[in-house]
Amino acid sequence: MRKLLNRLLPPLYGAYFNFIALFSEKMAAEKAFTLFVTPRKGKVLPIQKAFLEDAMDQVITIGGMGLQTYHWPGEKERVLLLHGWESNTFRWKKLIKELRNNGFDIVAFDAPAHGKSTGVIFNVILYAECVEEICKVYKPKHIVGHSVGGMTAVYHQYAYDSKGIEKIVTIGSPSEFPEIMDQYQKLLRFNNRVMRALDNYLYKHFGFRIKDFSTSQFAKELKIKGLLIHDELDTIAPFSSSERVHASWEGSKLIRTRGLGHSMHQEQVNQQIADFLKS
Repeated sequence: MRKLLNRLLPPLYGAYFNFIALFSEKMAAEKAFTLFVTPRKGKVLPIQKAFLEDAMDQVITIGGMGLQTYHWPGEKERVLLLHGWESNTFRWKKLIKELRNNGFDIVAFDAPAHGKSTGVIFNVILYAECVEEICKVYKPKHIVGHSVGGMTAVYHQYAYDSKGIEKIVTIGSPSEFPEIMDQYQKLLRFNNRVMRALDNYLYKHFGFRIKDFSTSQFAKELKIKGLLIHDELDTIAPFSSSERVHASWEGSKLIRTRGLGHSMHQEQVNQQIADFLKS
């Protein structure tokens, strides 16, 4: 039954937005955007609690949200970890082990509306604002981000030009926002009237058009070292995303894998990240 609902709900949402747009494009855009930025999962599961509770640190309040932070002390440079959509800090368990074995000081936090953090919506702009506040408190030297976490790391460096950050690692990260929105439109099957309304909504509230938000373009402004790891067969974020970012980011290195999937928890990936941060 759940699988059937998962197949039926997206086009029903799309039909609903199409109908509303006939009378109010503004309302259709608001509802389509709200759905787009509202995670359905990502909270801490019982099986994940023990690992995370040992490292729970302060809760940092940003814009009325409480962000749960975690800290694993080490004698080397501090690394900030950014998880992706509908995930939480637990996704870093294997990388944390590798980084701790190499002596790194590790900080992570649950993004808004994820894990033990509060909030109901999540997007790259909001995530980057949170990253900036976390950086002010913990002052990391390096940032590692998975999926949209990697996208956020690049955007954060572009938007805030954080002087303390020396290296960024992205893992299976998307690049072009138009591609993400095209996928959203295909999934829900809403029409171009709704898409145009969404474009206007973003411009009004965030100051950019869909076509303007591009990690590969942001990367042109980065002056720090970067490592991009991406699997050729990634079905969530296309490998071409990291190719574009790498082509634009002077001083970056791209590692191509095959058959490791999108999550990329494998030991070889974690070792490559640790080696890059040590270099």
